Amino acid sequence: MAQSKGKIIKKKIDKKTVIRKSAIVGKKITKLVAAKGKEKTKPQLEEEILMQPPRGMRDLLPGDQPYWDQIRRVISRMALEYGFQRIDTPVVEYANLFIRSIGGGTDIVDKEMYIFNTKGGDKVSLRPEMTAGIVRAYIQHGMNVLSKPVKLFSTGPVYRYDRPQEGRYREHFQANFDAFGEQDPILDAQLIQLAHRVVTSLGIKNIQFQINSLGCPKCRKEYQELLVAYFESKKQKLCLNCKRRLETNPLRILDCKEDKCIQVAEMAPQSVDRLCPECRVHFKNILEYLDELDLPYIINPRLVRGLSYYTKTVFEIWSGDEDGKKHSLGGGGRYDYLIEQLGGEHTSAIGFGLGLDRLVAEMKRVHAKSYTGPKPRVFLAQLGDLAKKKSLRIFAELQKNGILVAESFGRGSLKSQLRVADRLGVEITLIIGQKEALDETVIIKDMTSGTQETVTNEKLVNAVKKILKNNVVVSHSDELRSQNDTE
Repeated sequence: MAQSKGKIIKKKIDKKTVIRKSAIVGKKITKLVAAKGKEKTKPQLEEEILMQPPRGMRDLLPGDQPYWDQIRRVISRMALEYGFQRIDTPVVEYANLFIRSIGGGTDIVDKEMYIFNTKGGDKVSLRPEMTAGIVRAYIQHGMNVLSKPVKLFSTGPVYRYDRPQEGRYREHFQANFDAFGEQDPILDAQLIQLAHRVVTSLGIKNIQFQINSLGCPKCRKEYQELLVAYFESKKQKLCLNCKRRLETNPLRILDCKEDKCIQVAEMAPQSVDRLCPECRVHFKNILEYLDELDLPYIINPRLVRGLSYYTKTVFEIWSGDEDGKKHSLGGGGRYDYLIEQLGGEHTSAIGFGLGLDRLVAEMKRVHAKSYTGPKPRVFLAQLGDLAKKKSLRIFAELQKNGILVAESFGRGSLKSQLRVADRLGVEITLIIGQKEALDETVIIKDMTSGTQETVTNEKLVNAVKKILKNNVVVSHSDELRSQNDTE
């Protein structure tokens, strides 16, 4: 009987279930294993932790944050000036939301979506773009009853499982601006103007817009039939991907980067030549608005964008360098039928997205200025345990009164702390030693003249403000307001 039990126990150990089974059998298993002494439970090997993020993803380090801060500040300011309200949607949505809105035959749906099943069996996806989620929120929360146009903006990460190239990432960041409920072409022109202002405000000046019109479903059907007939006659010259696109999404052939497909597309029919009267007038008016605004643009008849929901206007923003190389910074267009396609009422809409990673790279390339935050003008130094306790309260009191203070808590030597103050270039150093801590006083040292005085804790804030002549940077938002006042 004991031998039989021993065999059973050995089987359990081999399956690595000793811990779970011991809750039922109790101490008997432990005794038997000890008695036999033949087998010991093998420790589970821990999987090695790789000290790097997954491929195509990376850390945004403190050294790069001034560029990101500058972009965030400019976007927030422009959104306010143009009447856009912030909306944040989930990074994870049901996968069919993107499949239905973006459309089959696109690289995003066919190759690039992060799709997985939850433990509950839901098929979800990391968002590959922002517009579909914003449209879903617009429908779900009944925003159609709001006064038109409804203007929304959002920033955040998006995910594309494509092969990362230079300057591209599987996790990248976008800013999206969308306007719902207005079909007048003046809104198209205003969003292009907004994109221009955001980019140029970041110090990227050499930019150009490429623009095209894809028409509405009525005139696009006739154009697409003509396009398919043309590409069918050139099918042997197309790459394998474009031969498949000919069946699923022929417009995407115009956007192929293969040399042989580019040559074929050069002579393809152009959508602007096949617009219905309404779409032709709409496109003509946009171009007139852009001329009035003196915005740099060219008509690109092969511009189609990578998403199936676009109608009428499509555009992209490009930055150029001295060698003639172009860098895409973002783009957008109209999607007048997407809300209806996803179950809402028919609503005209237009939007665009900017690639924040690309903006940062371009800012660095053109040596654009990054954000420089307010620098502390006061340094708090302390010496001794009691002084450390008192300094925390004084630090908080100064900050509460809008005085930006630097410190080096934890440094024991007063000399080393004063070296930090010199390096920061502060105007005033506050010194608290053992005596000052007991007396409830602080030494105020003028770092320029070298003079110093002792004041009580109650009078410290007013004394510091007086020396600084009340010219105190309170916060980033206040600095932003003062900058706006001078622009």
